[in-house]
Amino acid sequence: MDSNSHTPSTPRSLFVFAMLYGGMTVIAGVLAYKQFAIGPLIVESGILAFLLLVVISSAVSQLHGKVMADRMVLWGFLPLAASIALIGLVLVLPASPDMPLDNLAAFERVHAQTPRIMAAGPVAYGVSLLLNVWIFNKLRGRGGDSGGDFRLMARGAIASAISQAVDTLIFITLAFYGEFPIGGLLVGQAIAKIVLSFVLVPFLIVGAIALARRLDRPAGAIGR
Repeated sequence: MDSNSHTPSTPRSLFVFAMLYGGMTVIAGVLAYKQFAIGPLIVESGILAFLLLVVISSAVSQLHGKVMADRMVLWGFLPLAASIALIGLVLVLPASPDMPLDNLAAFERVHAQTPRIMAAGPVAYGVSLLLNVWIFNKLRGRGGDSGGDFRLMARGAIASAISQAVDTLIFITLAFYGEFPIGGLLVGQAIAKIVLSFVLVPFLIVGAIALARRLDRPAGAIGR
């Protein structure tokens, strides 16, 4: 008998989500360097990756339980820390003499963040994502999955909005307090993130769960 025959396999959806999750933790800090405008809302682009972290952690909580979602959030520190360490290493390595100076300056400008910003990111990430999972699971209540997609979407929107507001408060305070007045930035970023949490996150969570259920079908059932 195969010694591994009784070893439980990882659900395909959990494997796919874990890969996506790790990638989003790394790319969020890079995307944050650019801001974009949607009407009157000015948003740093890293929120797009961060909202996907919210979506993935919520979908994992819904399908595989809060404990598994919390583990994913905590393991997310590994690719985040590895990326920070590698960026630091690359910054201190001597540049090739053939590299154009403009390219080198652009690279260093994007990646050479201050220690305060590098410290603020992981703190805000950990607190806000764990809070998101906790609220999302708490709102499930004793009613379980009754209420269908509407209740699922409402839970996702509320959990995301609250956790994103907390993320903004922690990150901007730790990164910029004392450097310049942060009141306007706090309010603007919080409003933008809350709006996007209600507009995008509920539909993305429903879509992620539908995708996960499709991925987890037996091989012969996919495509039916």
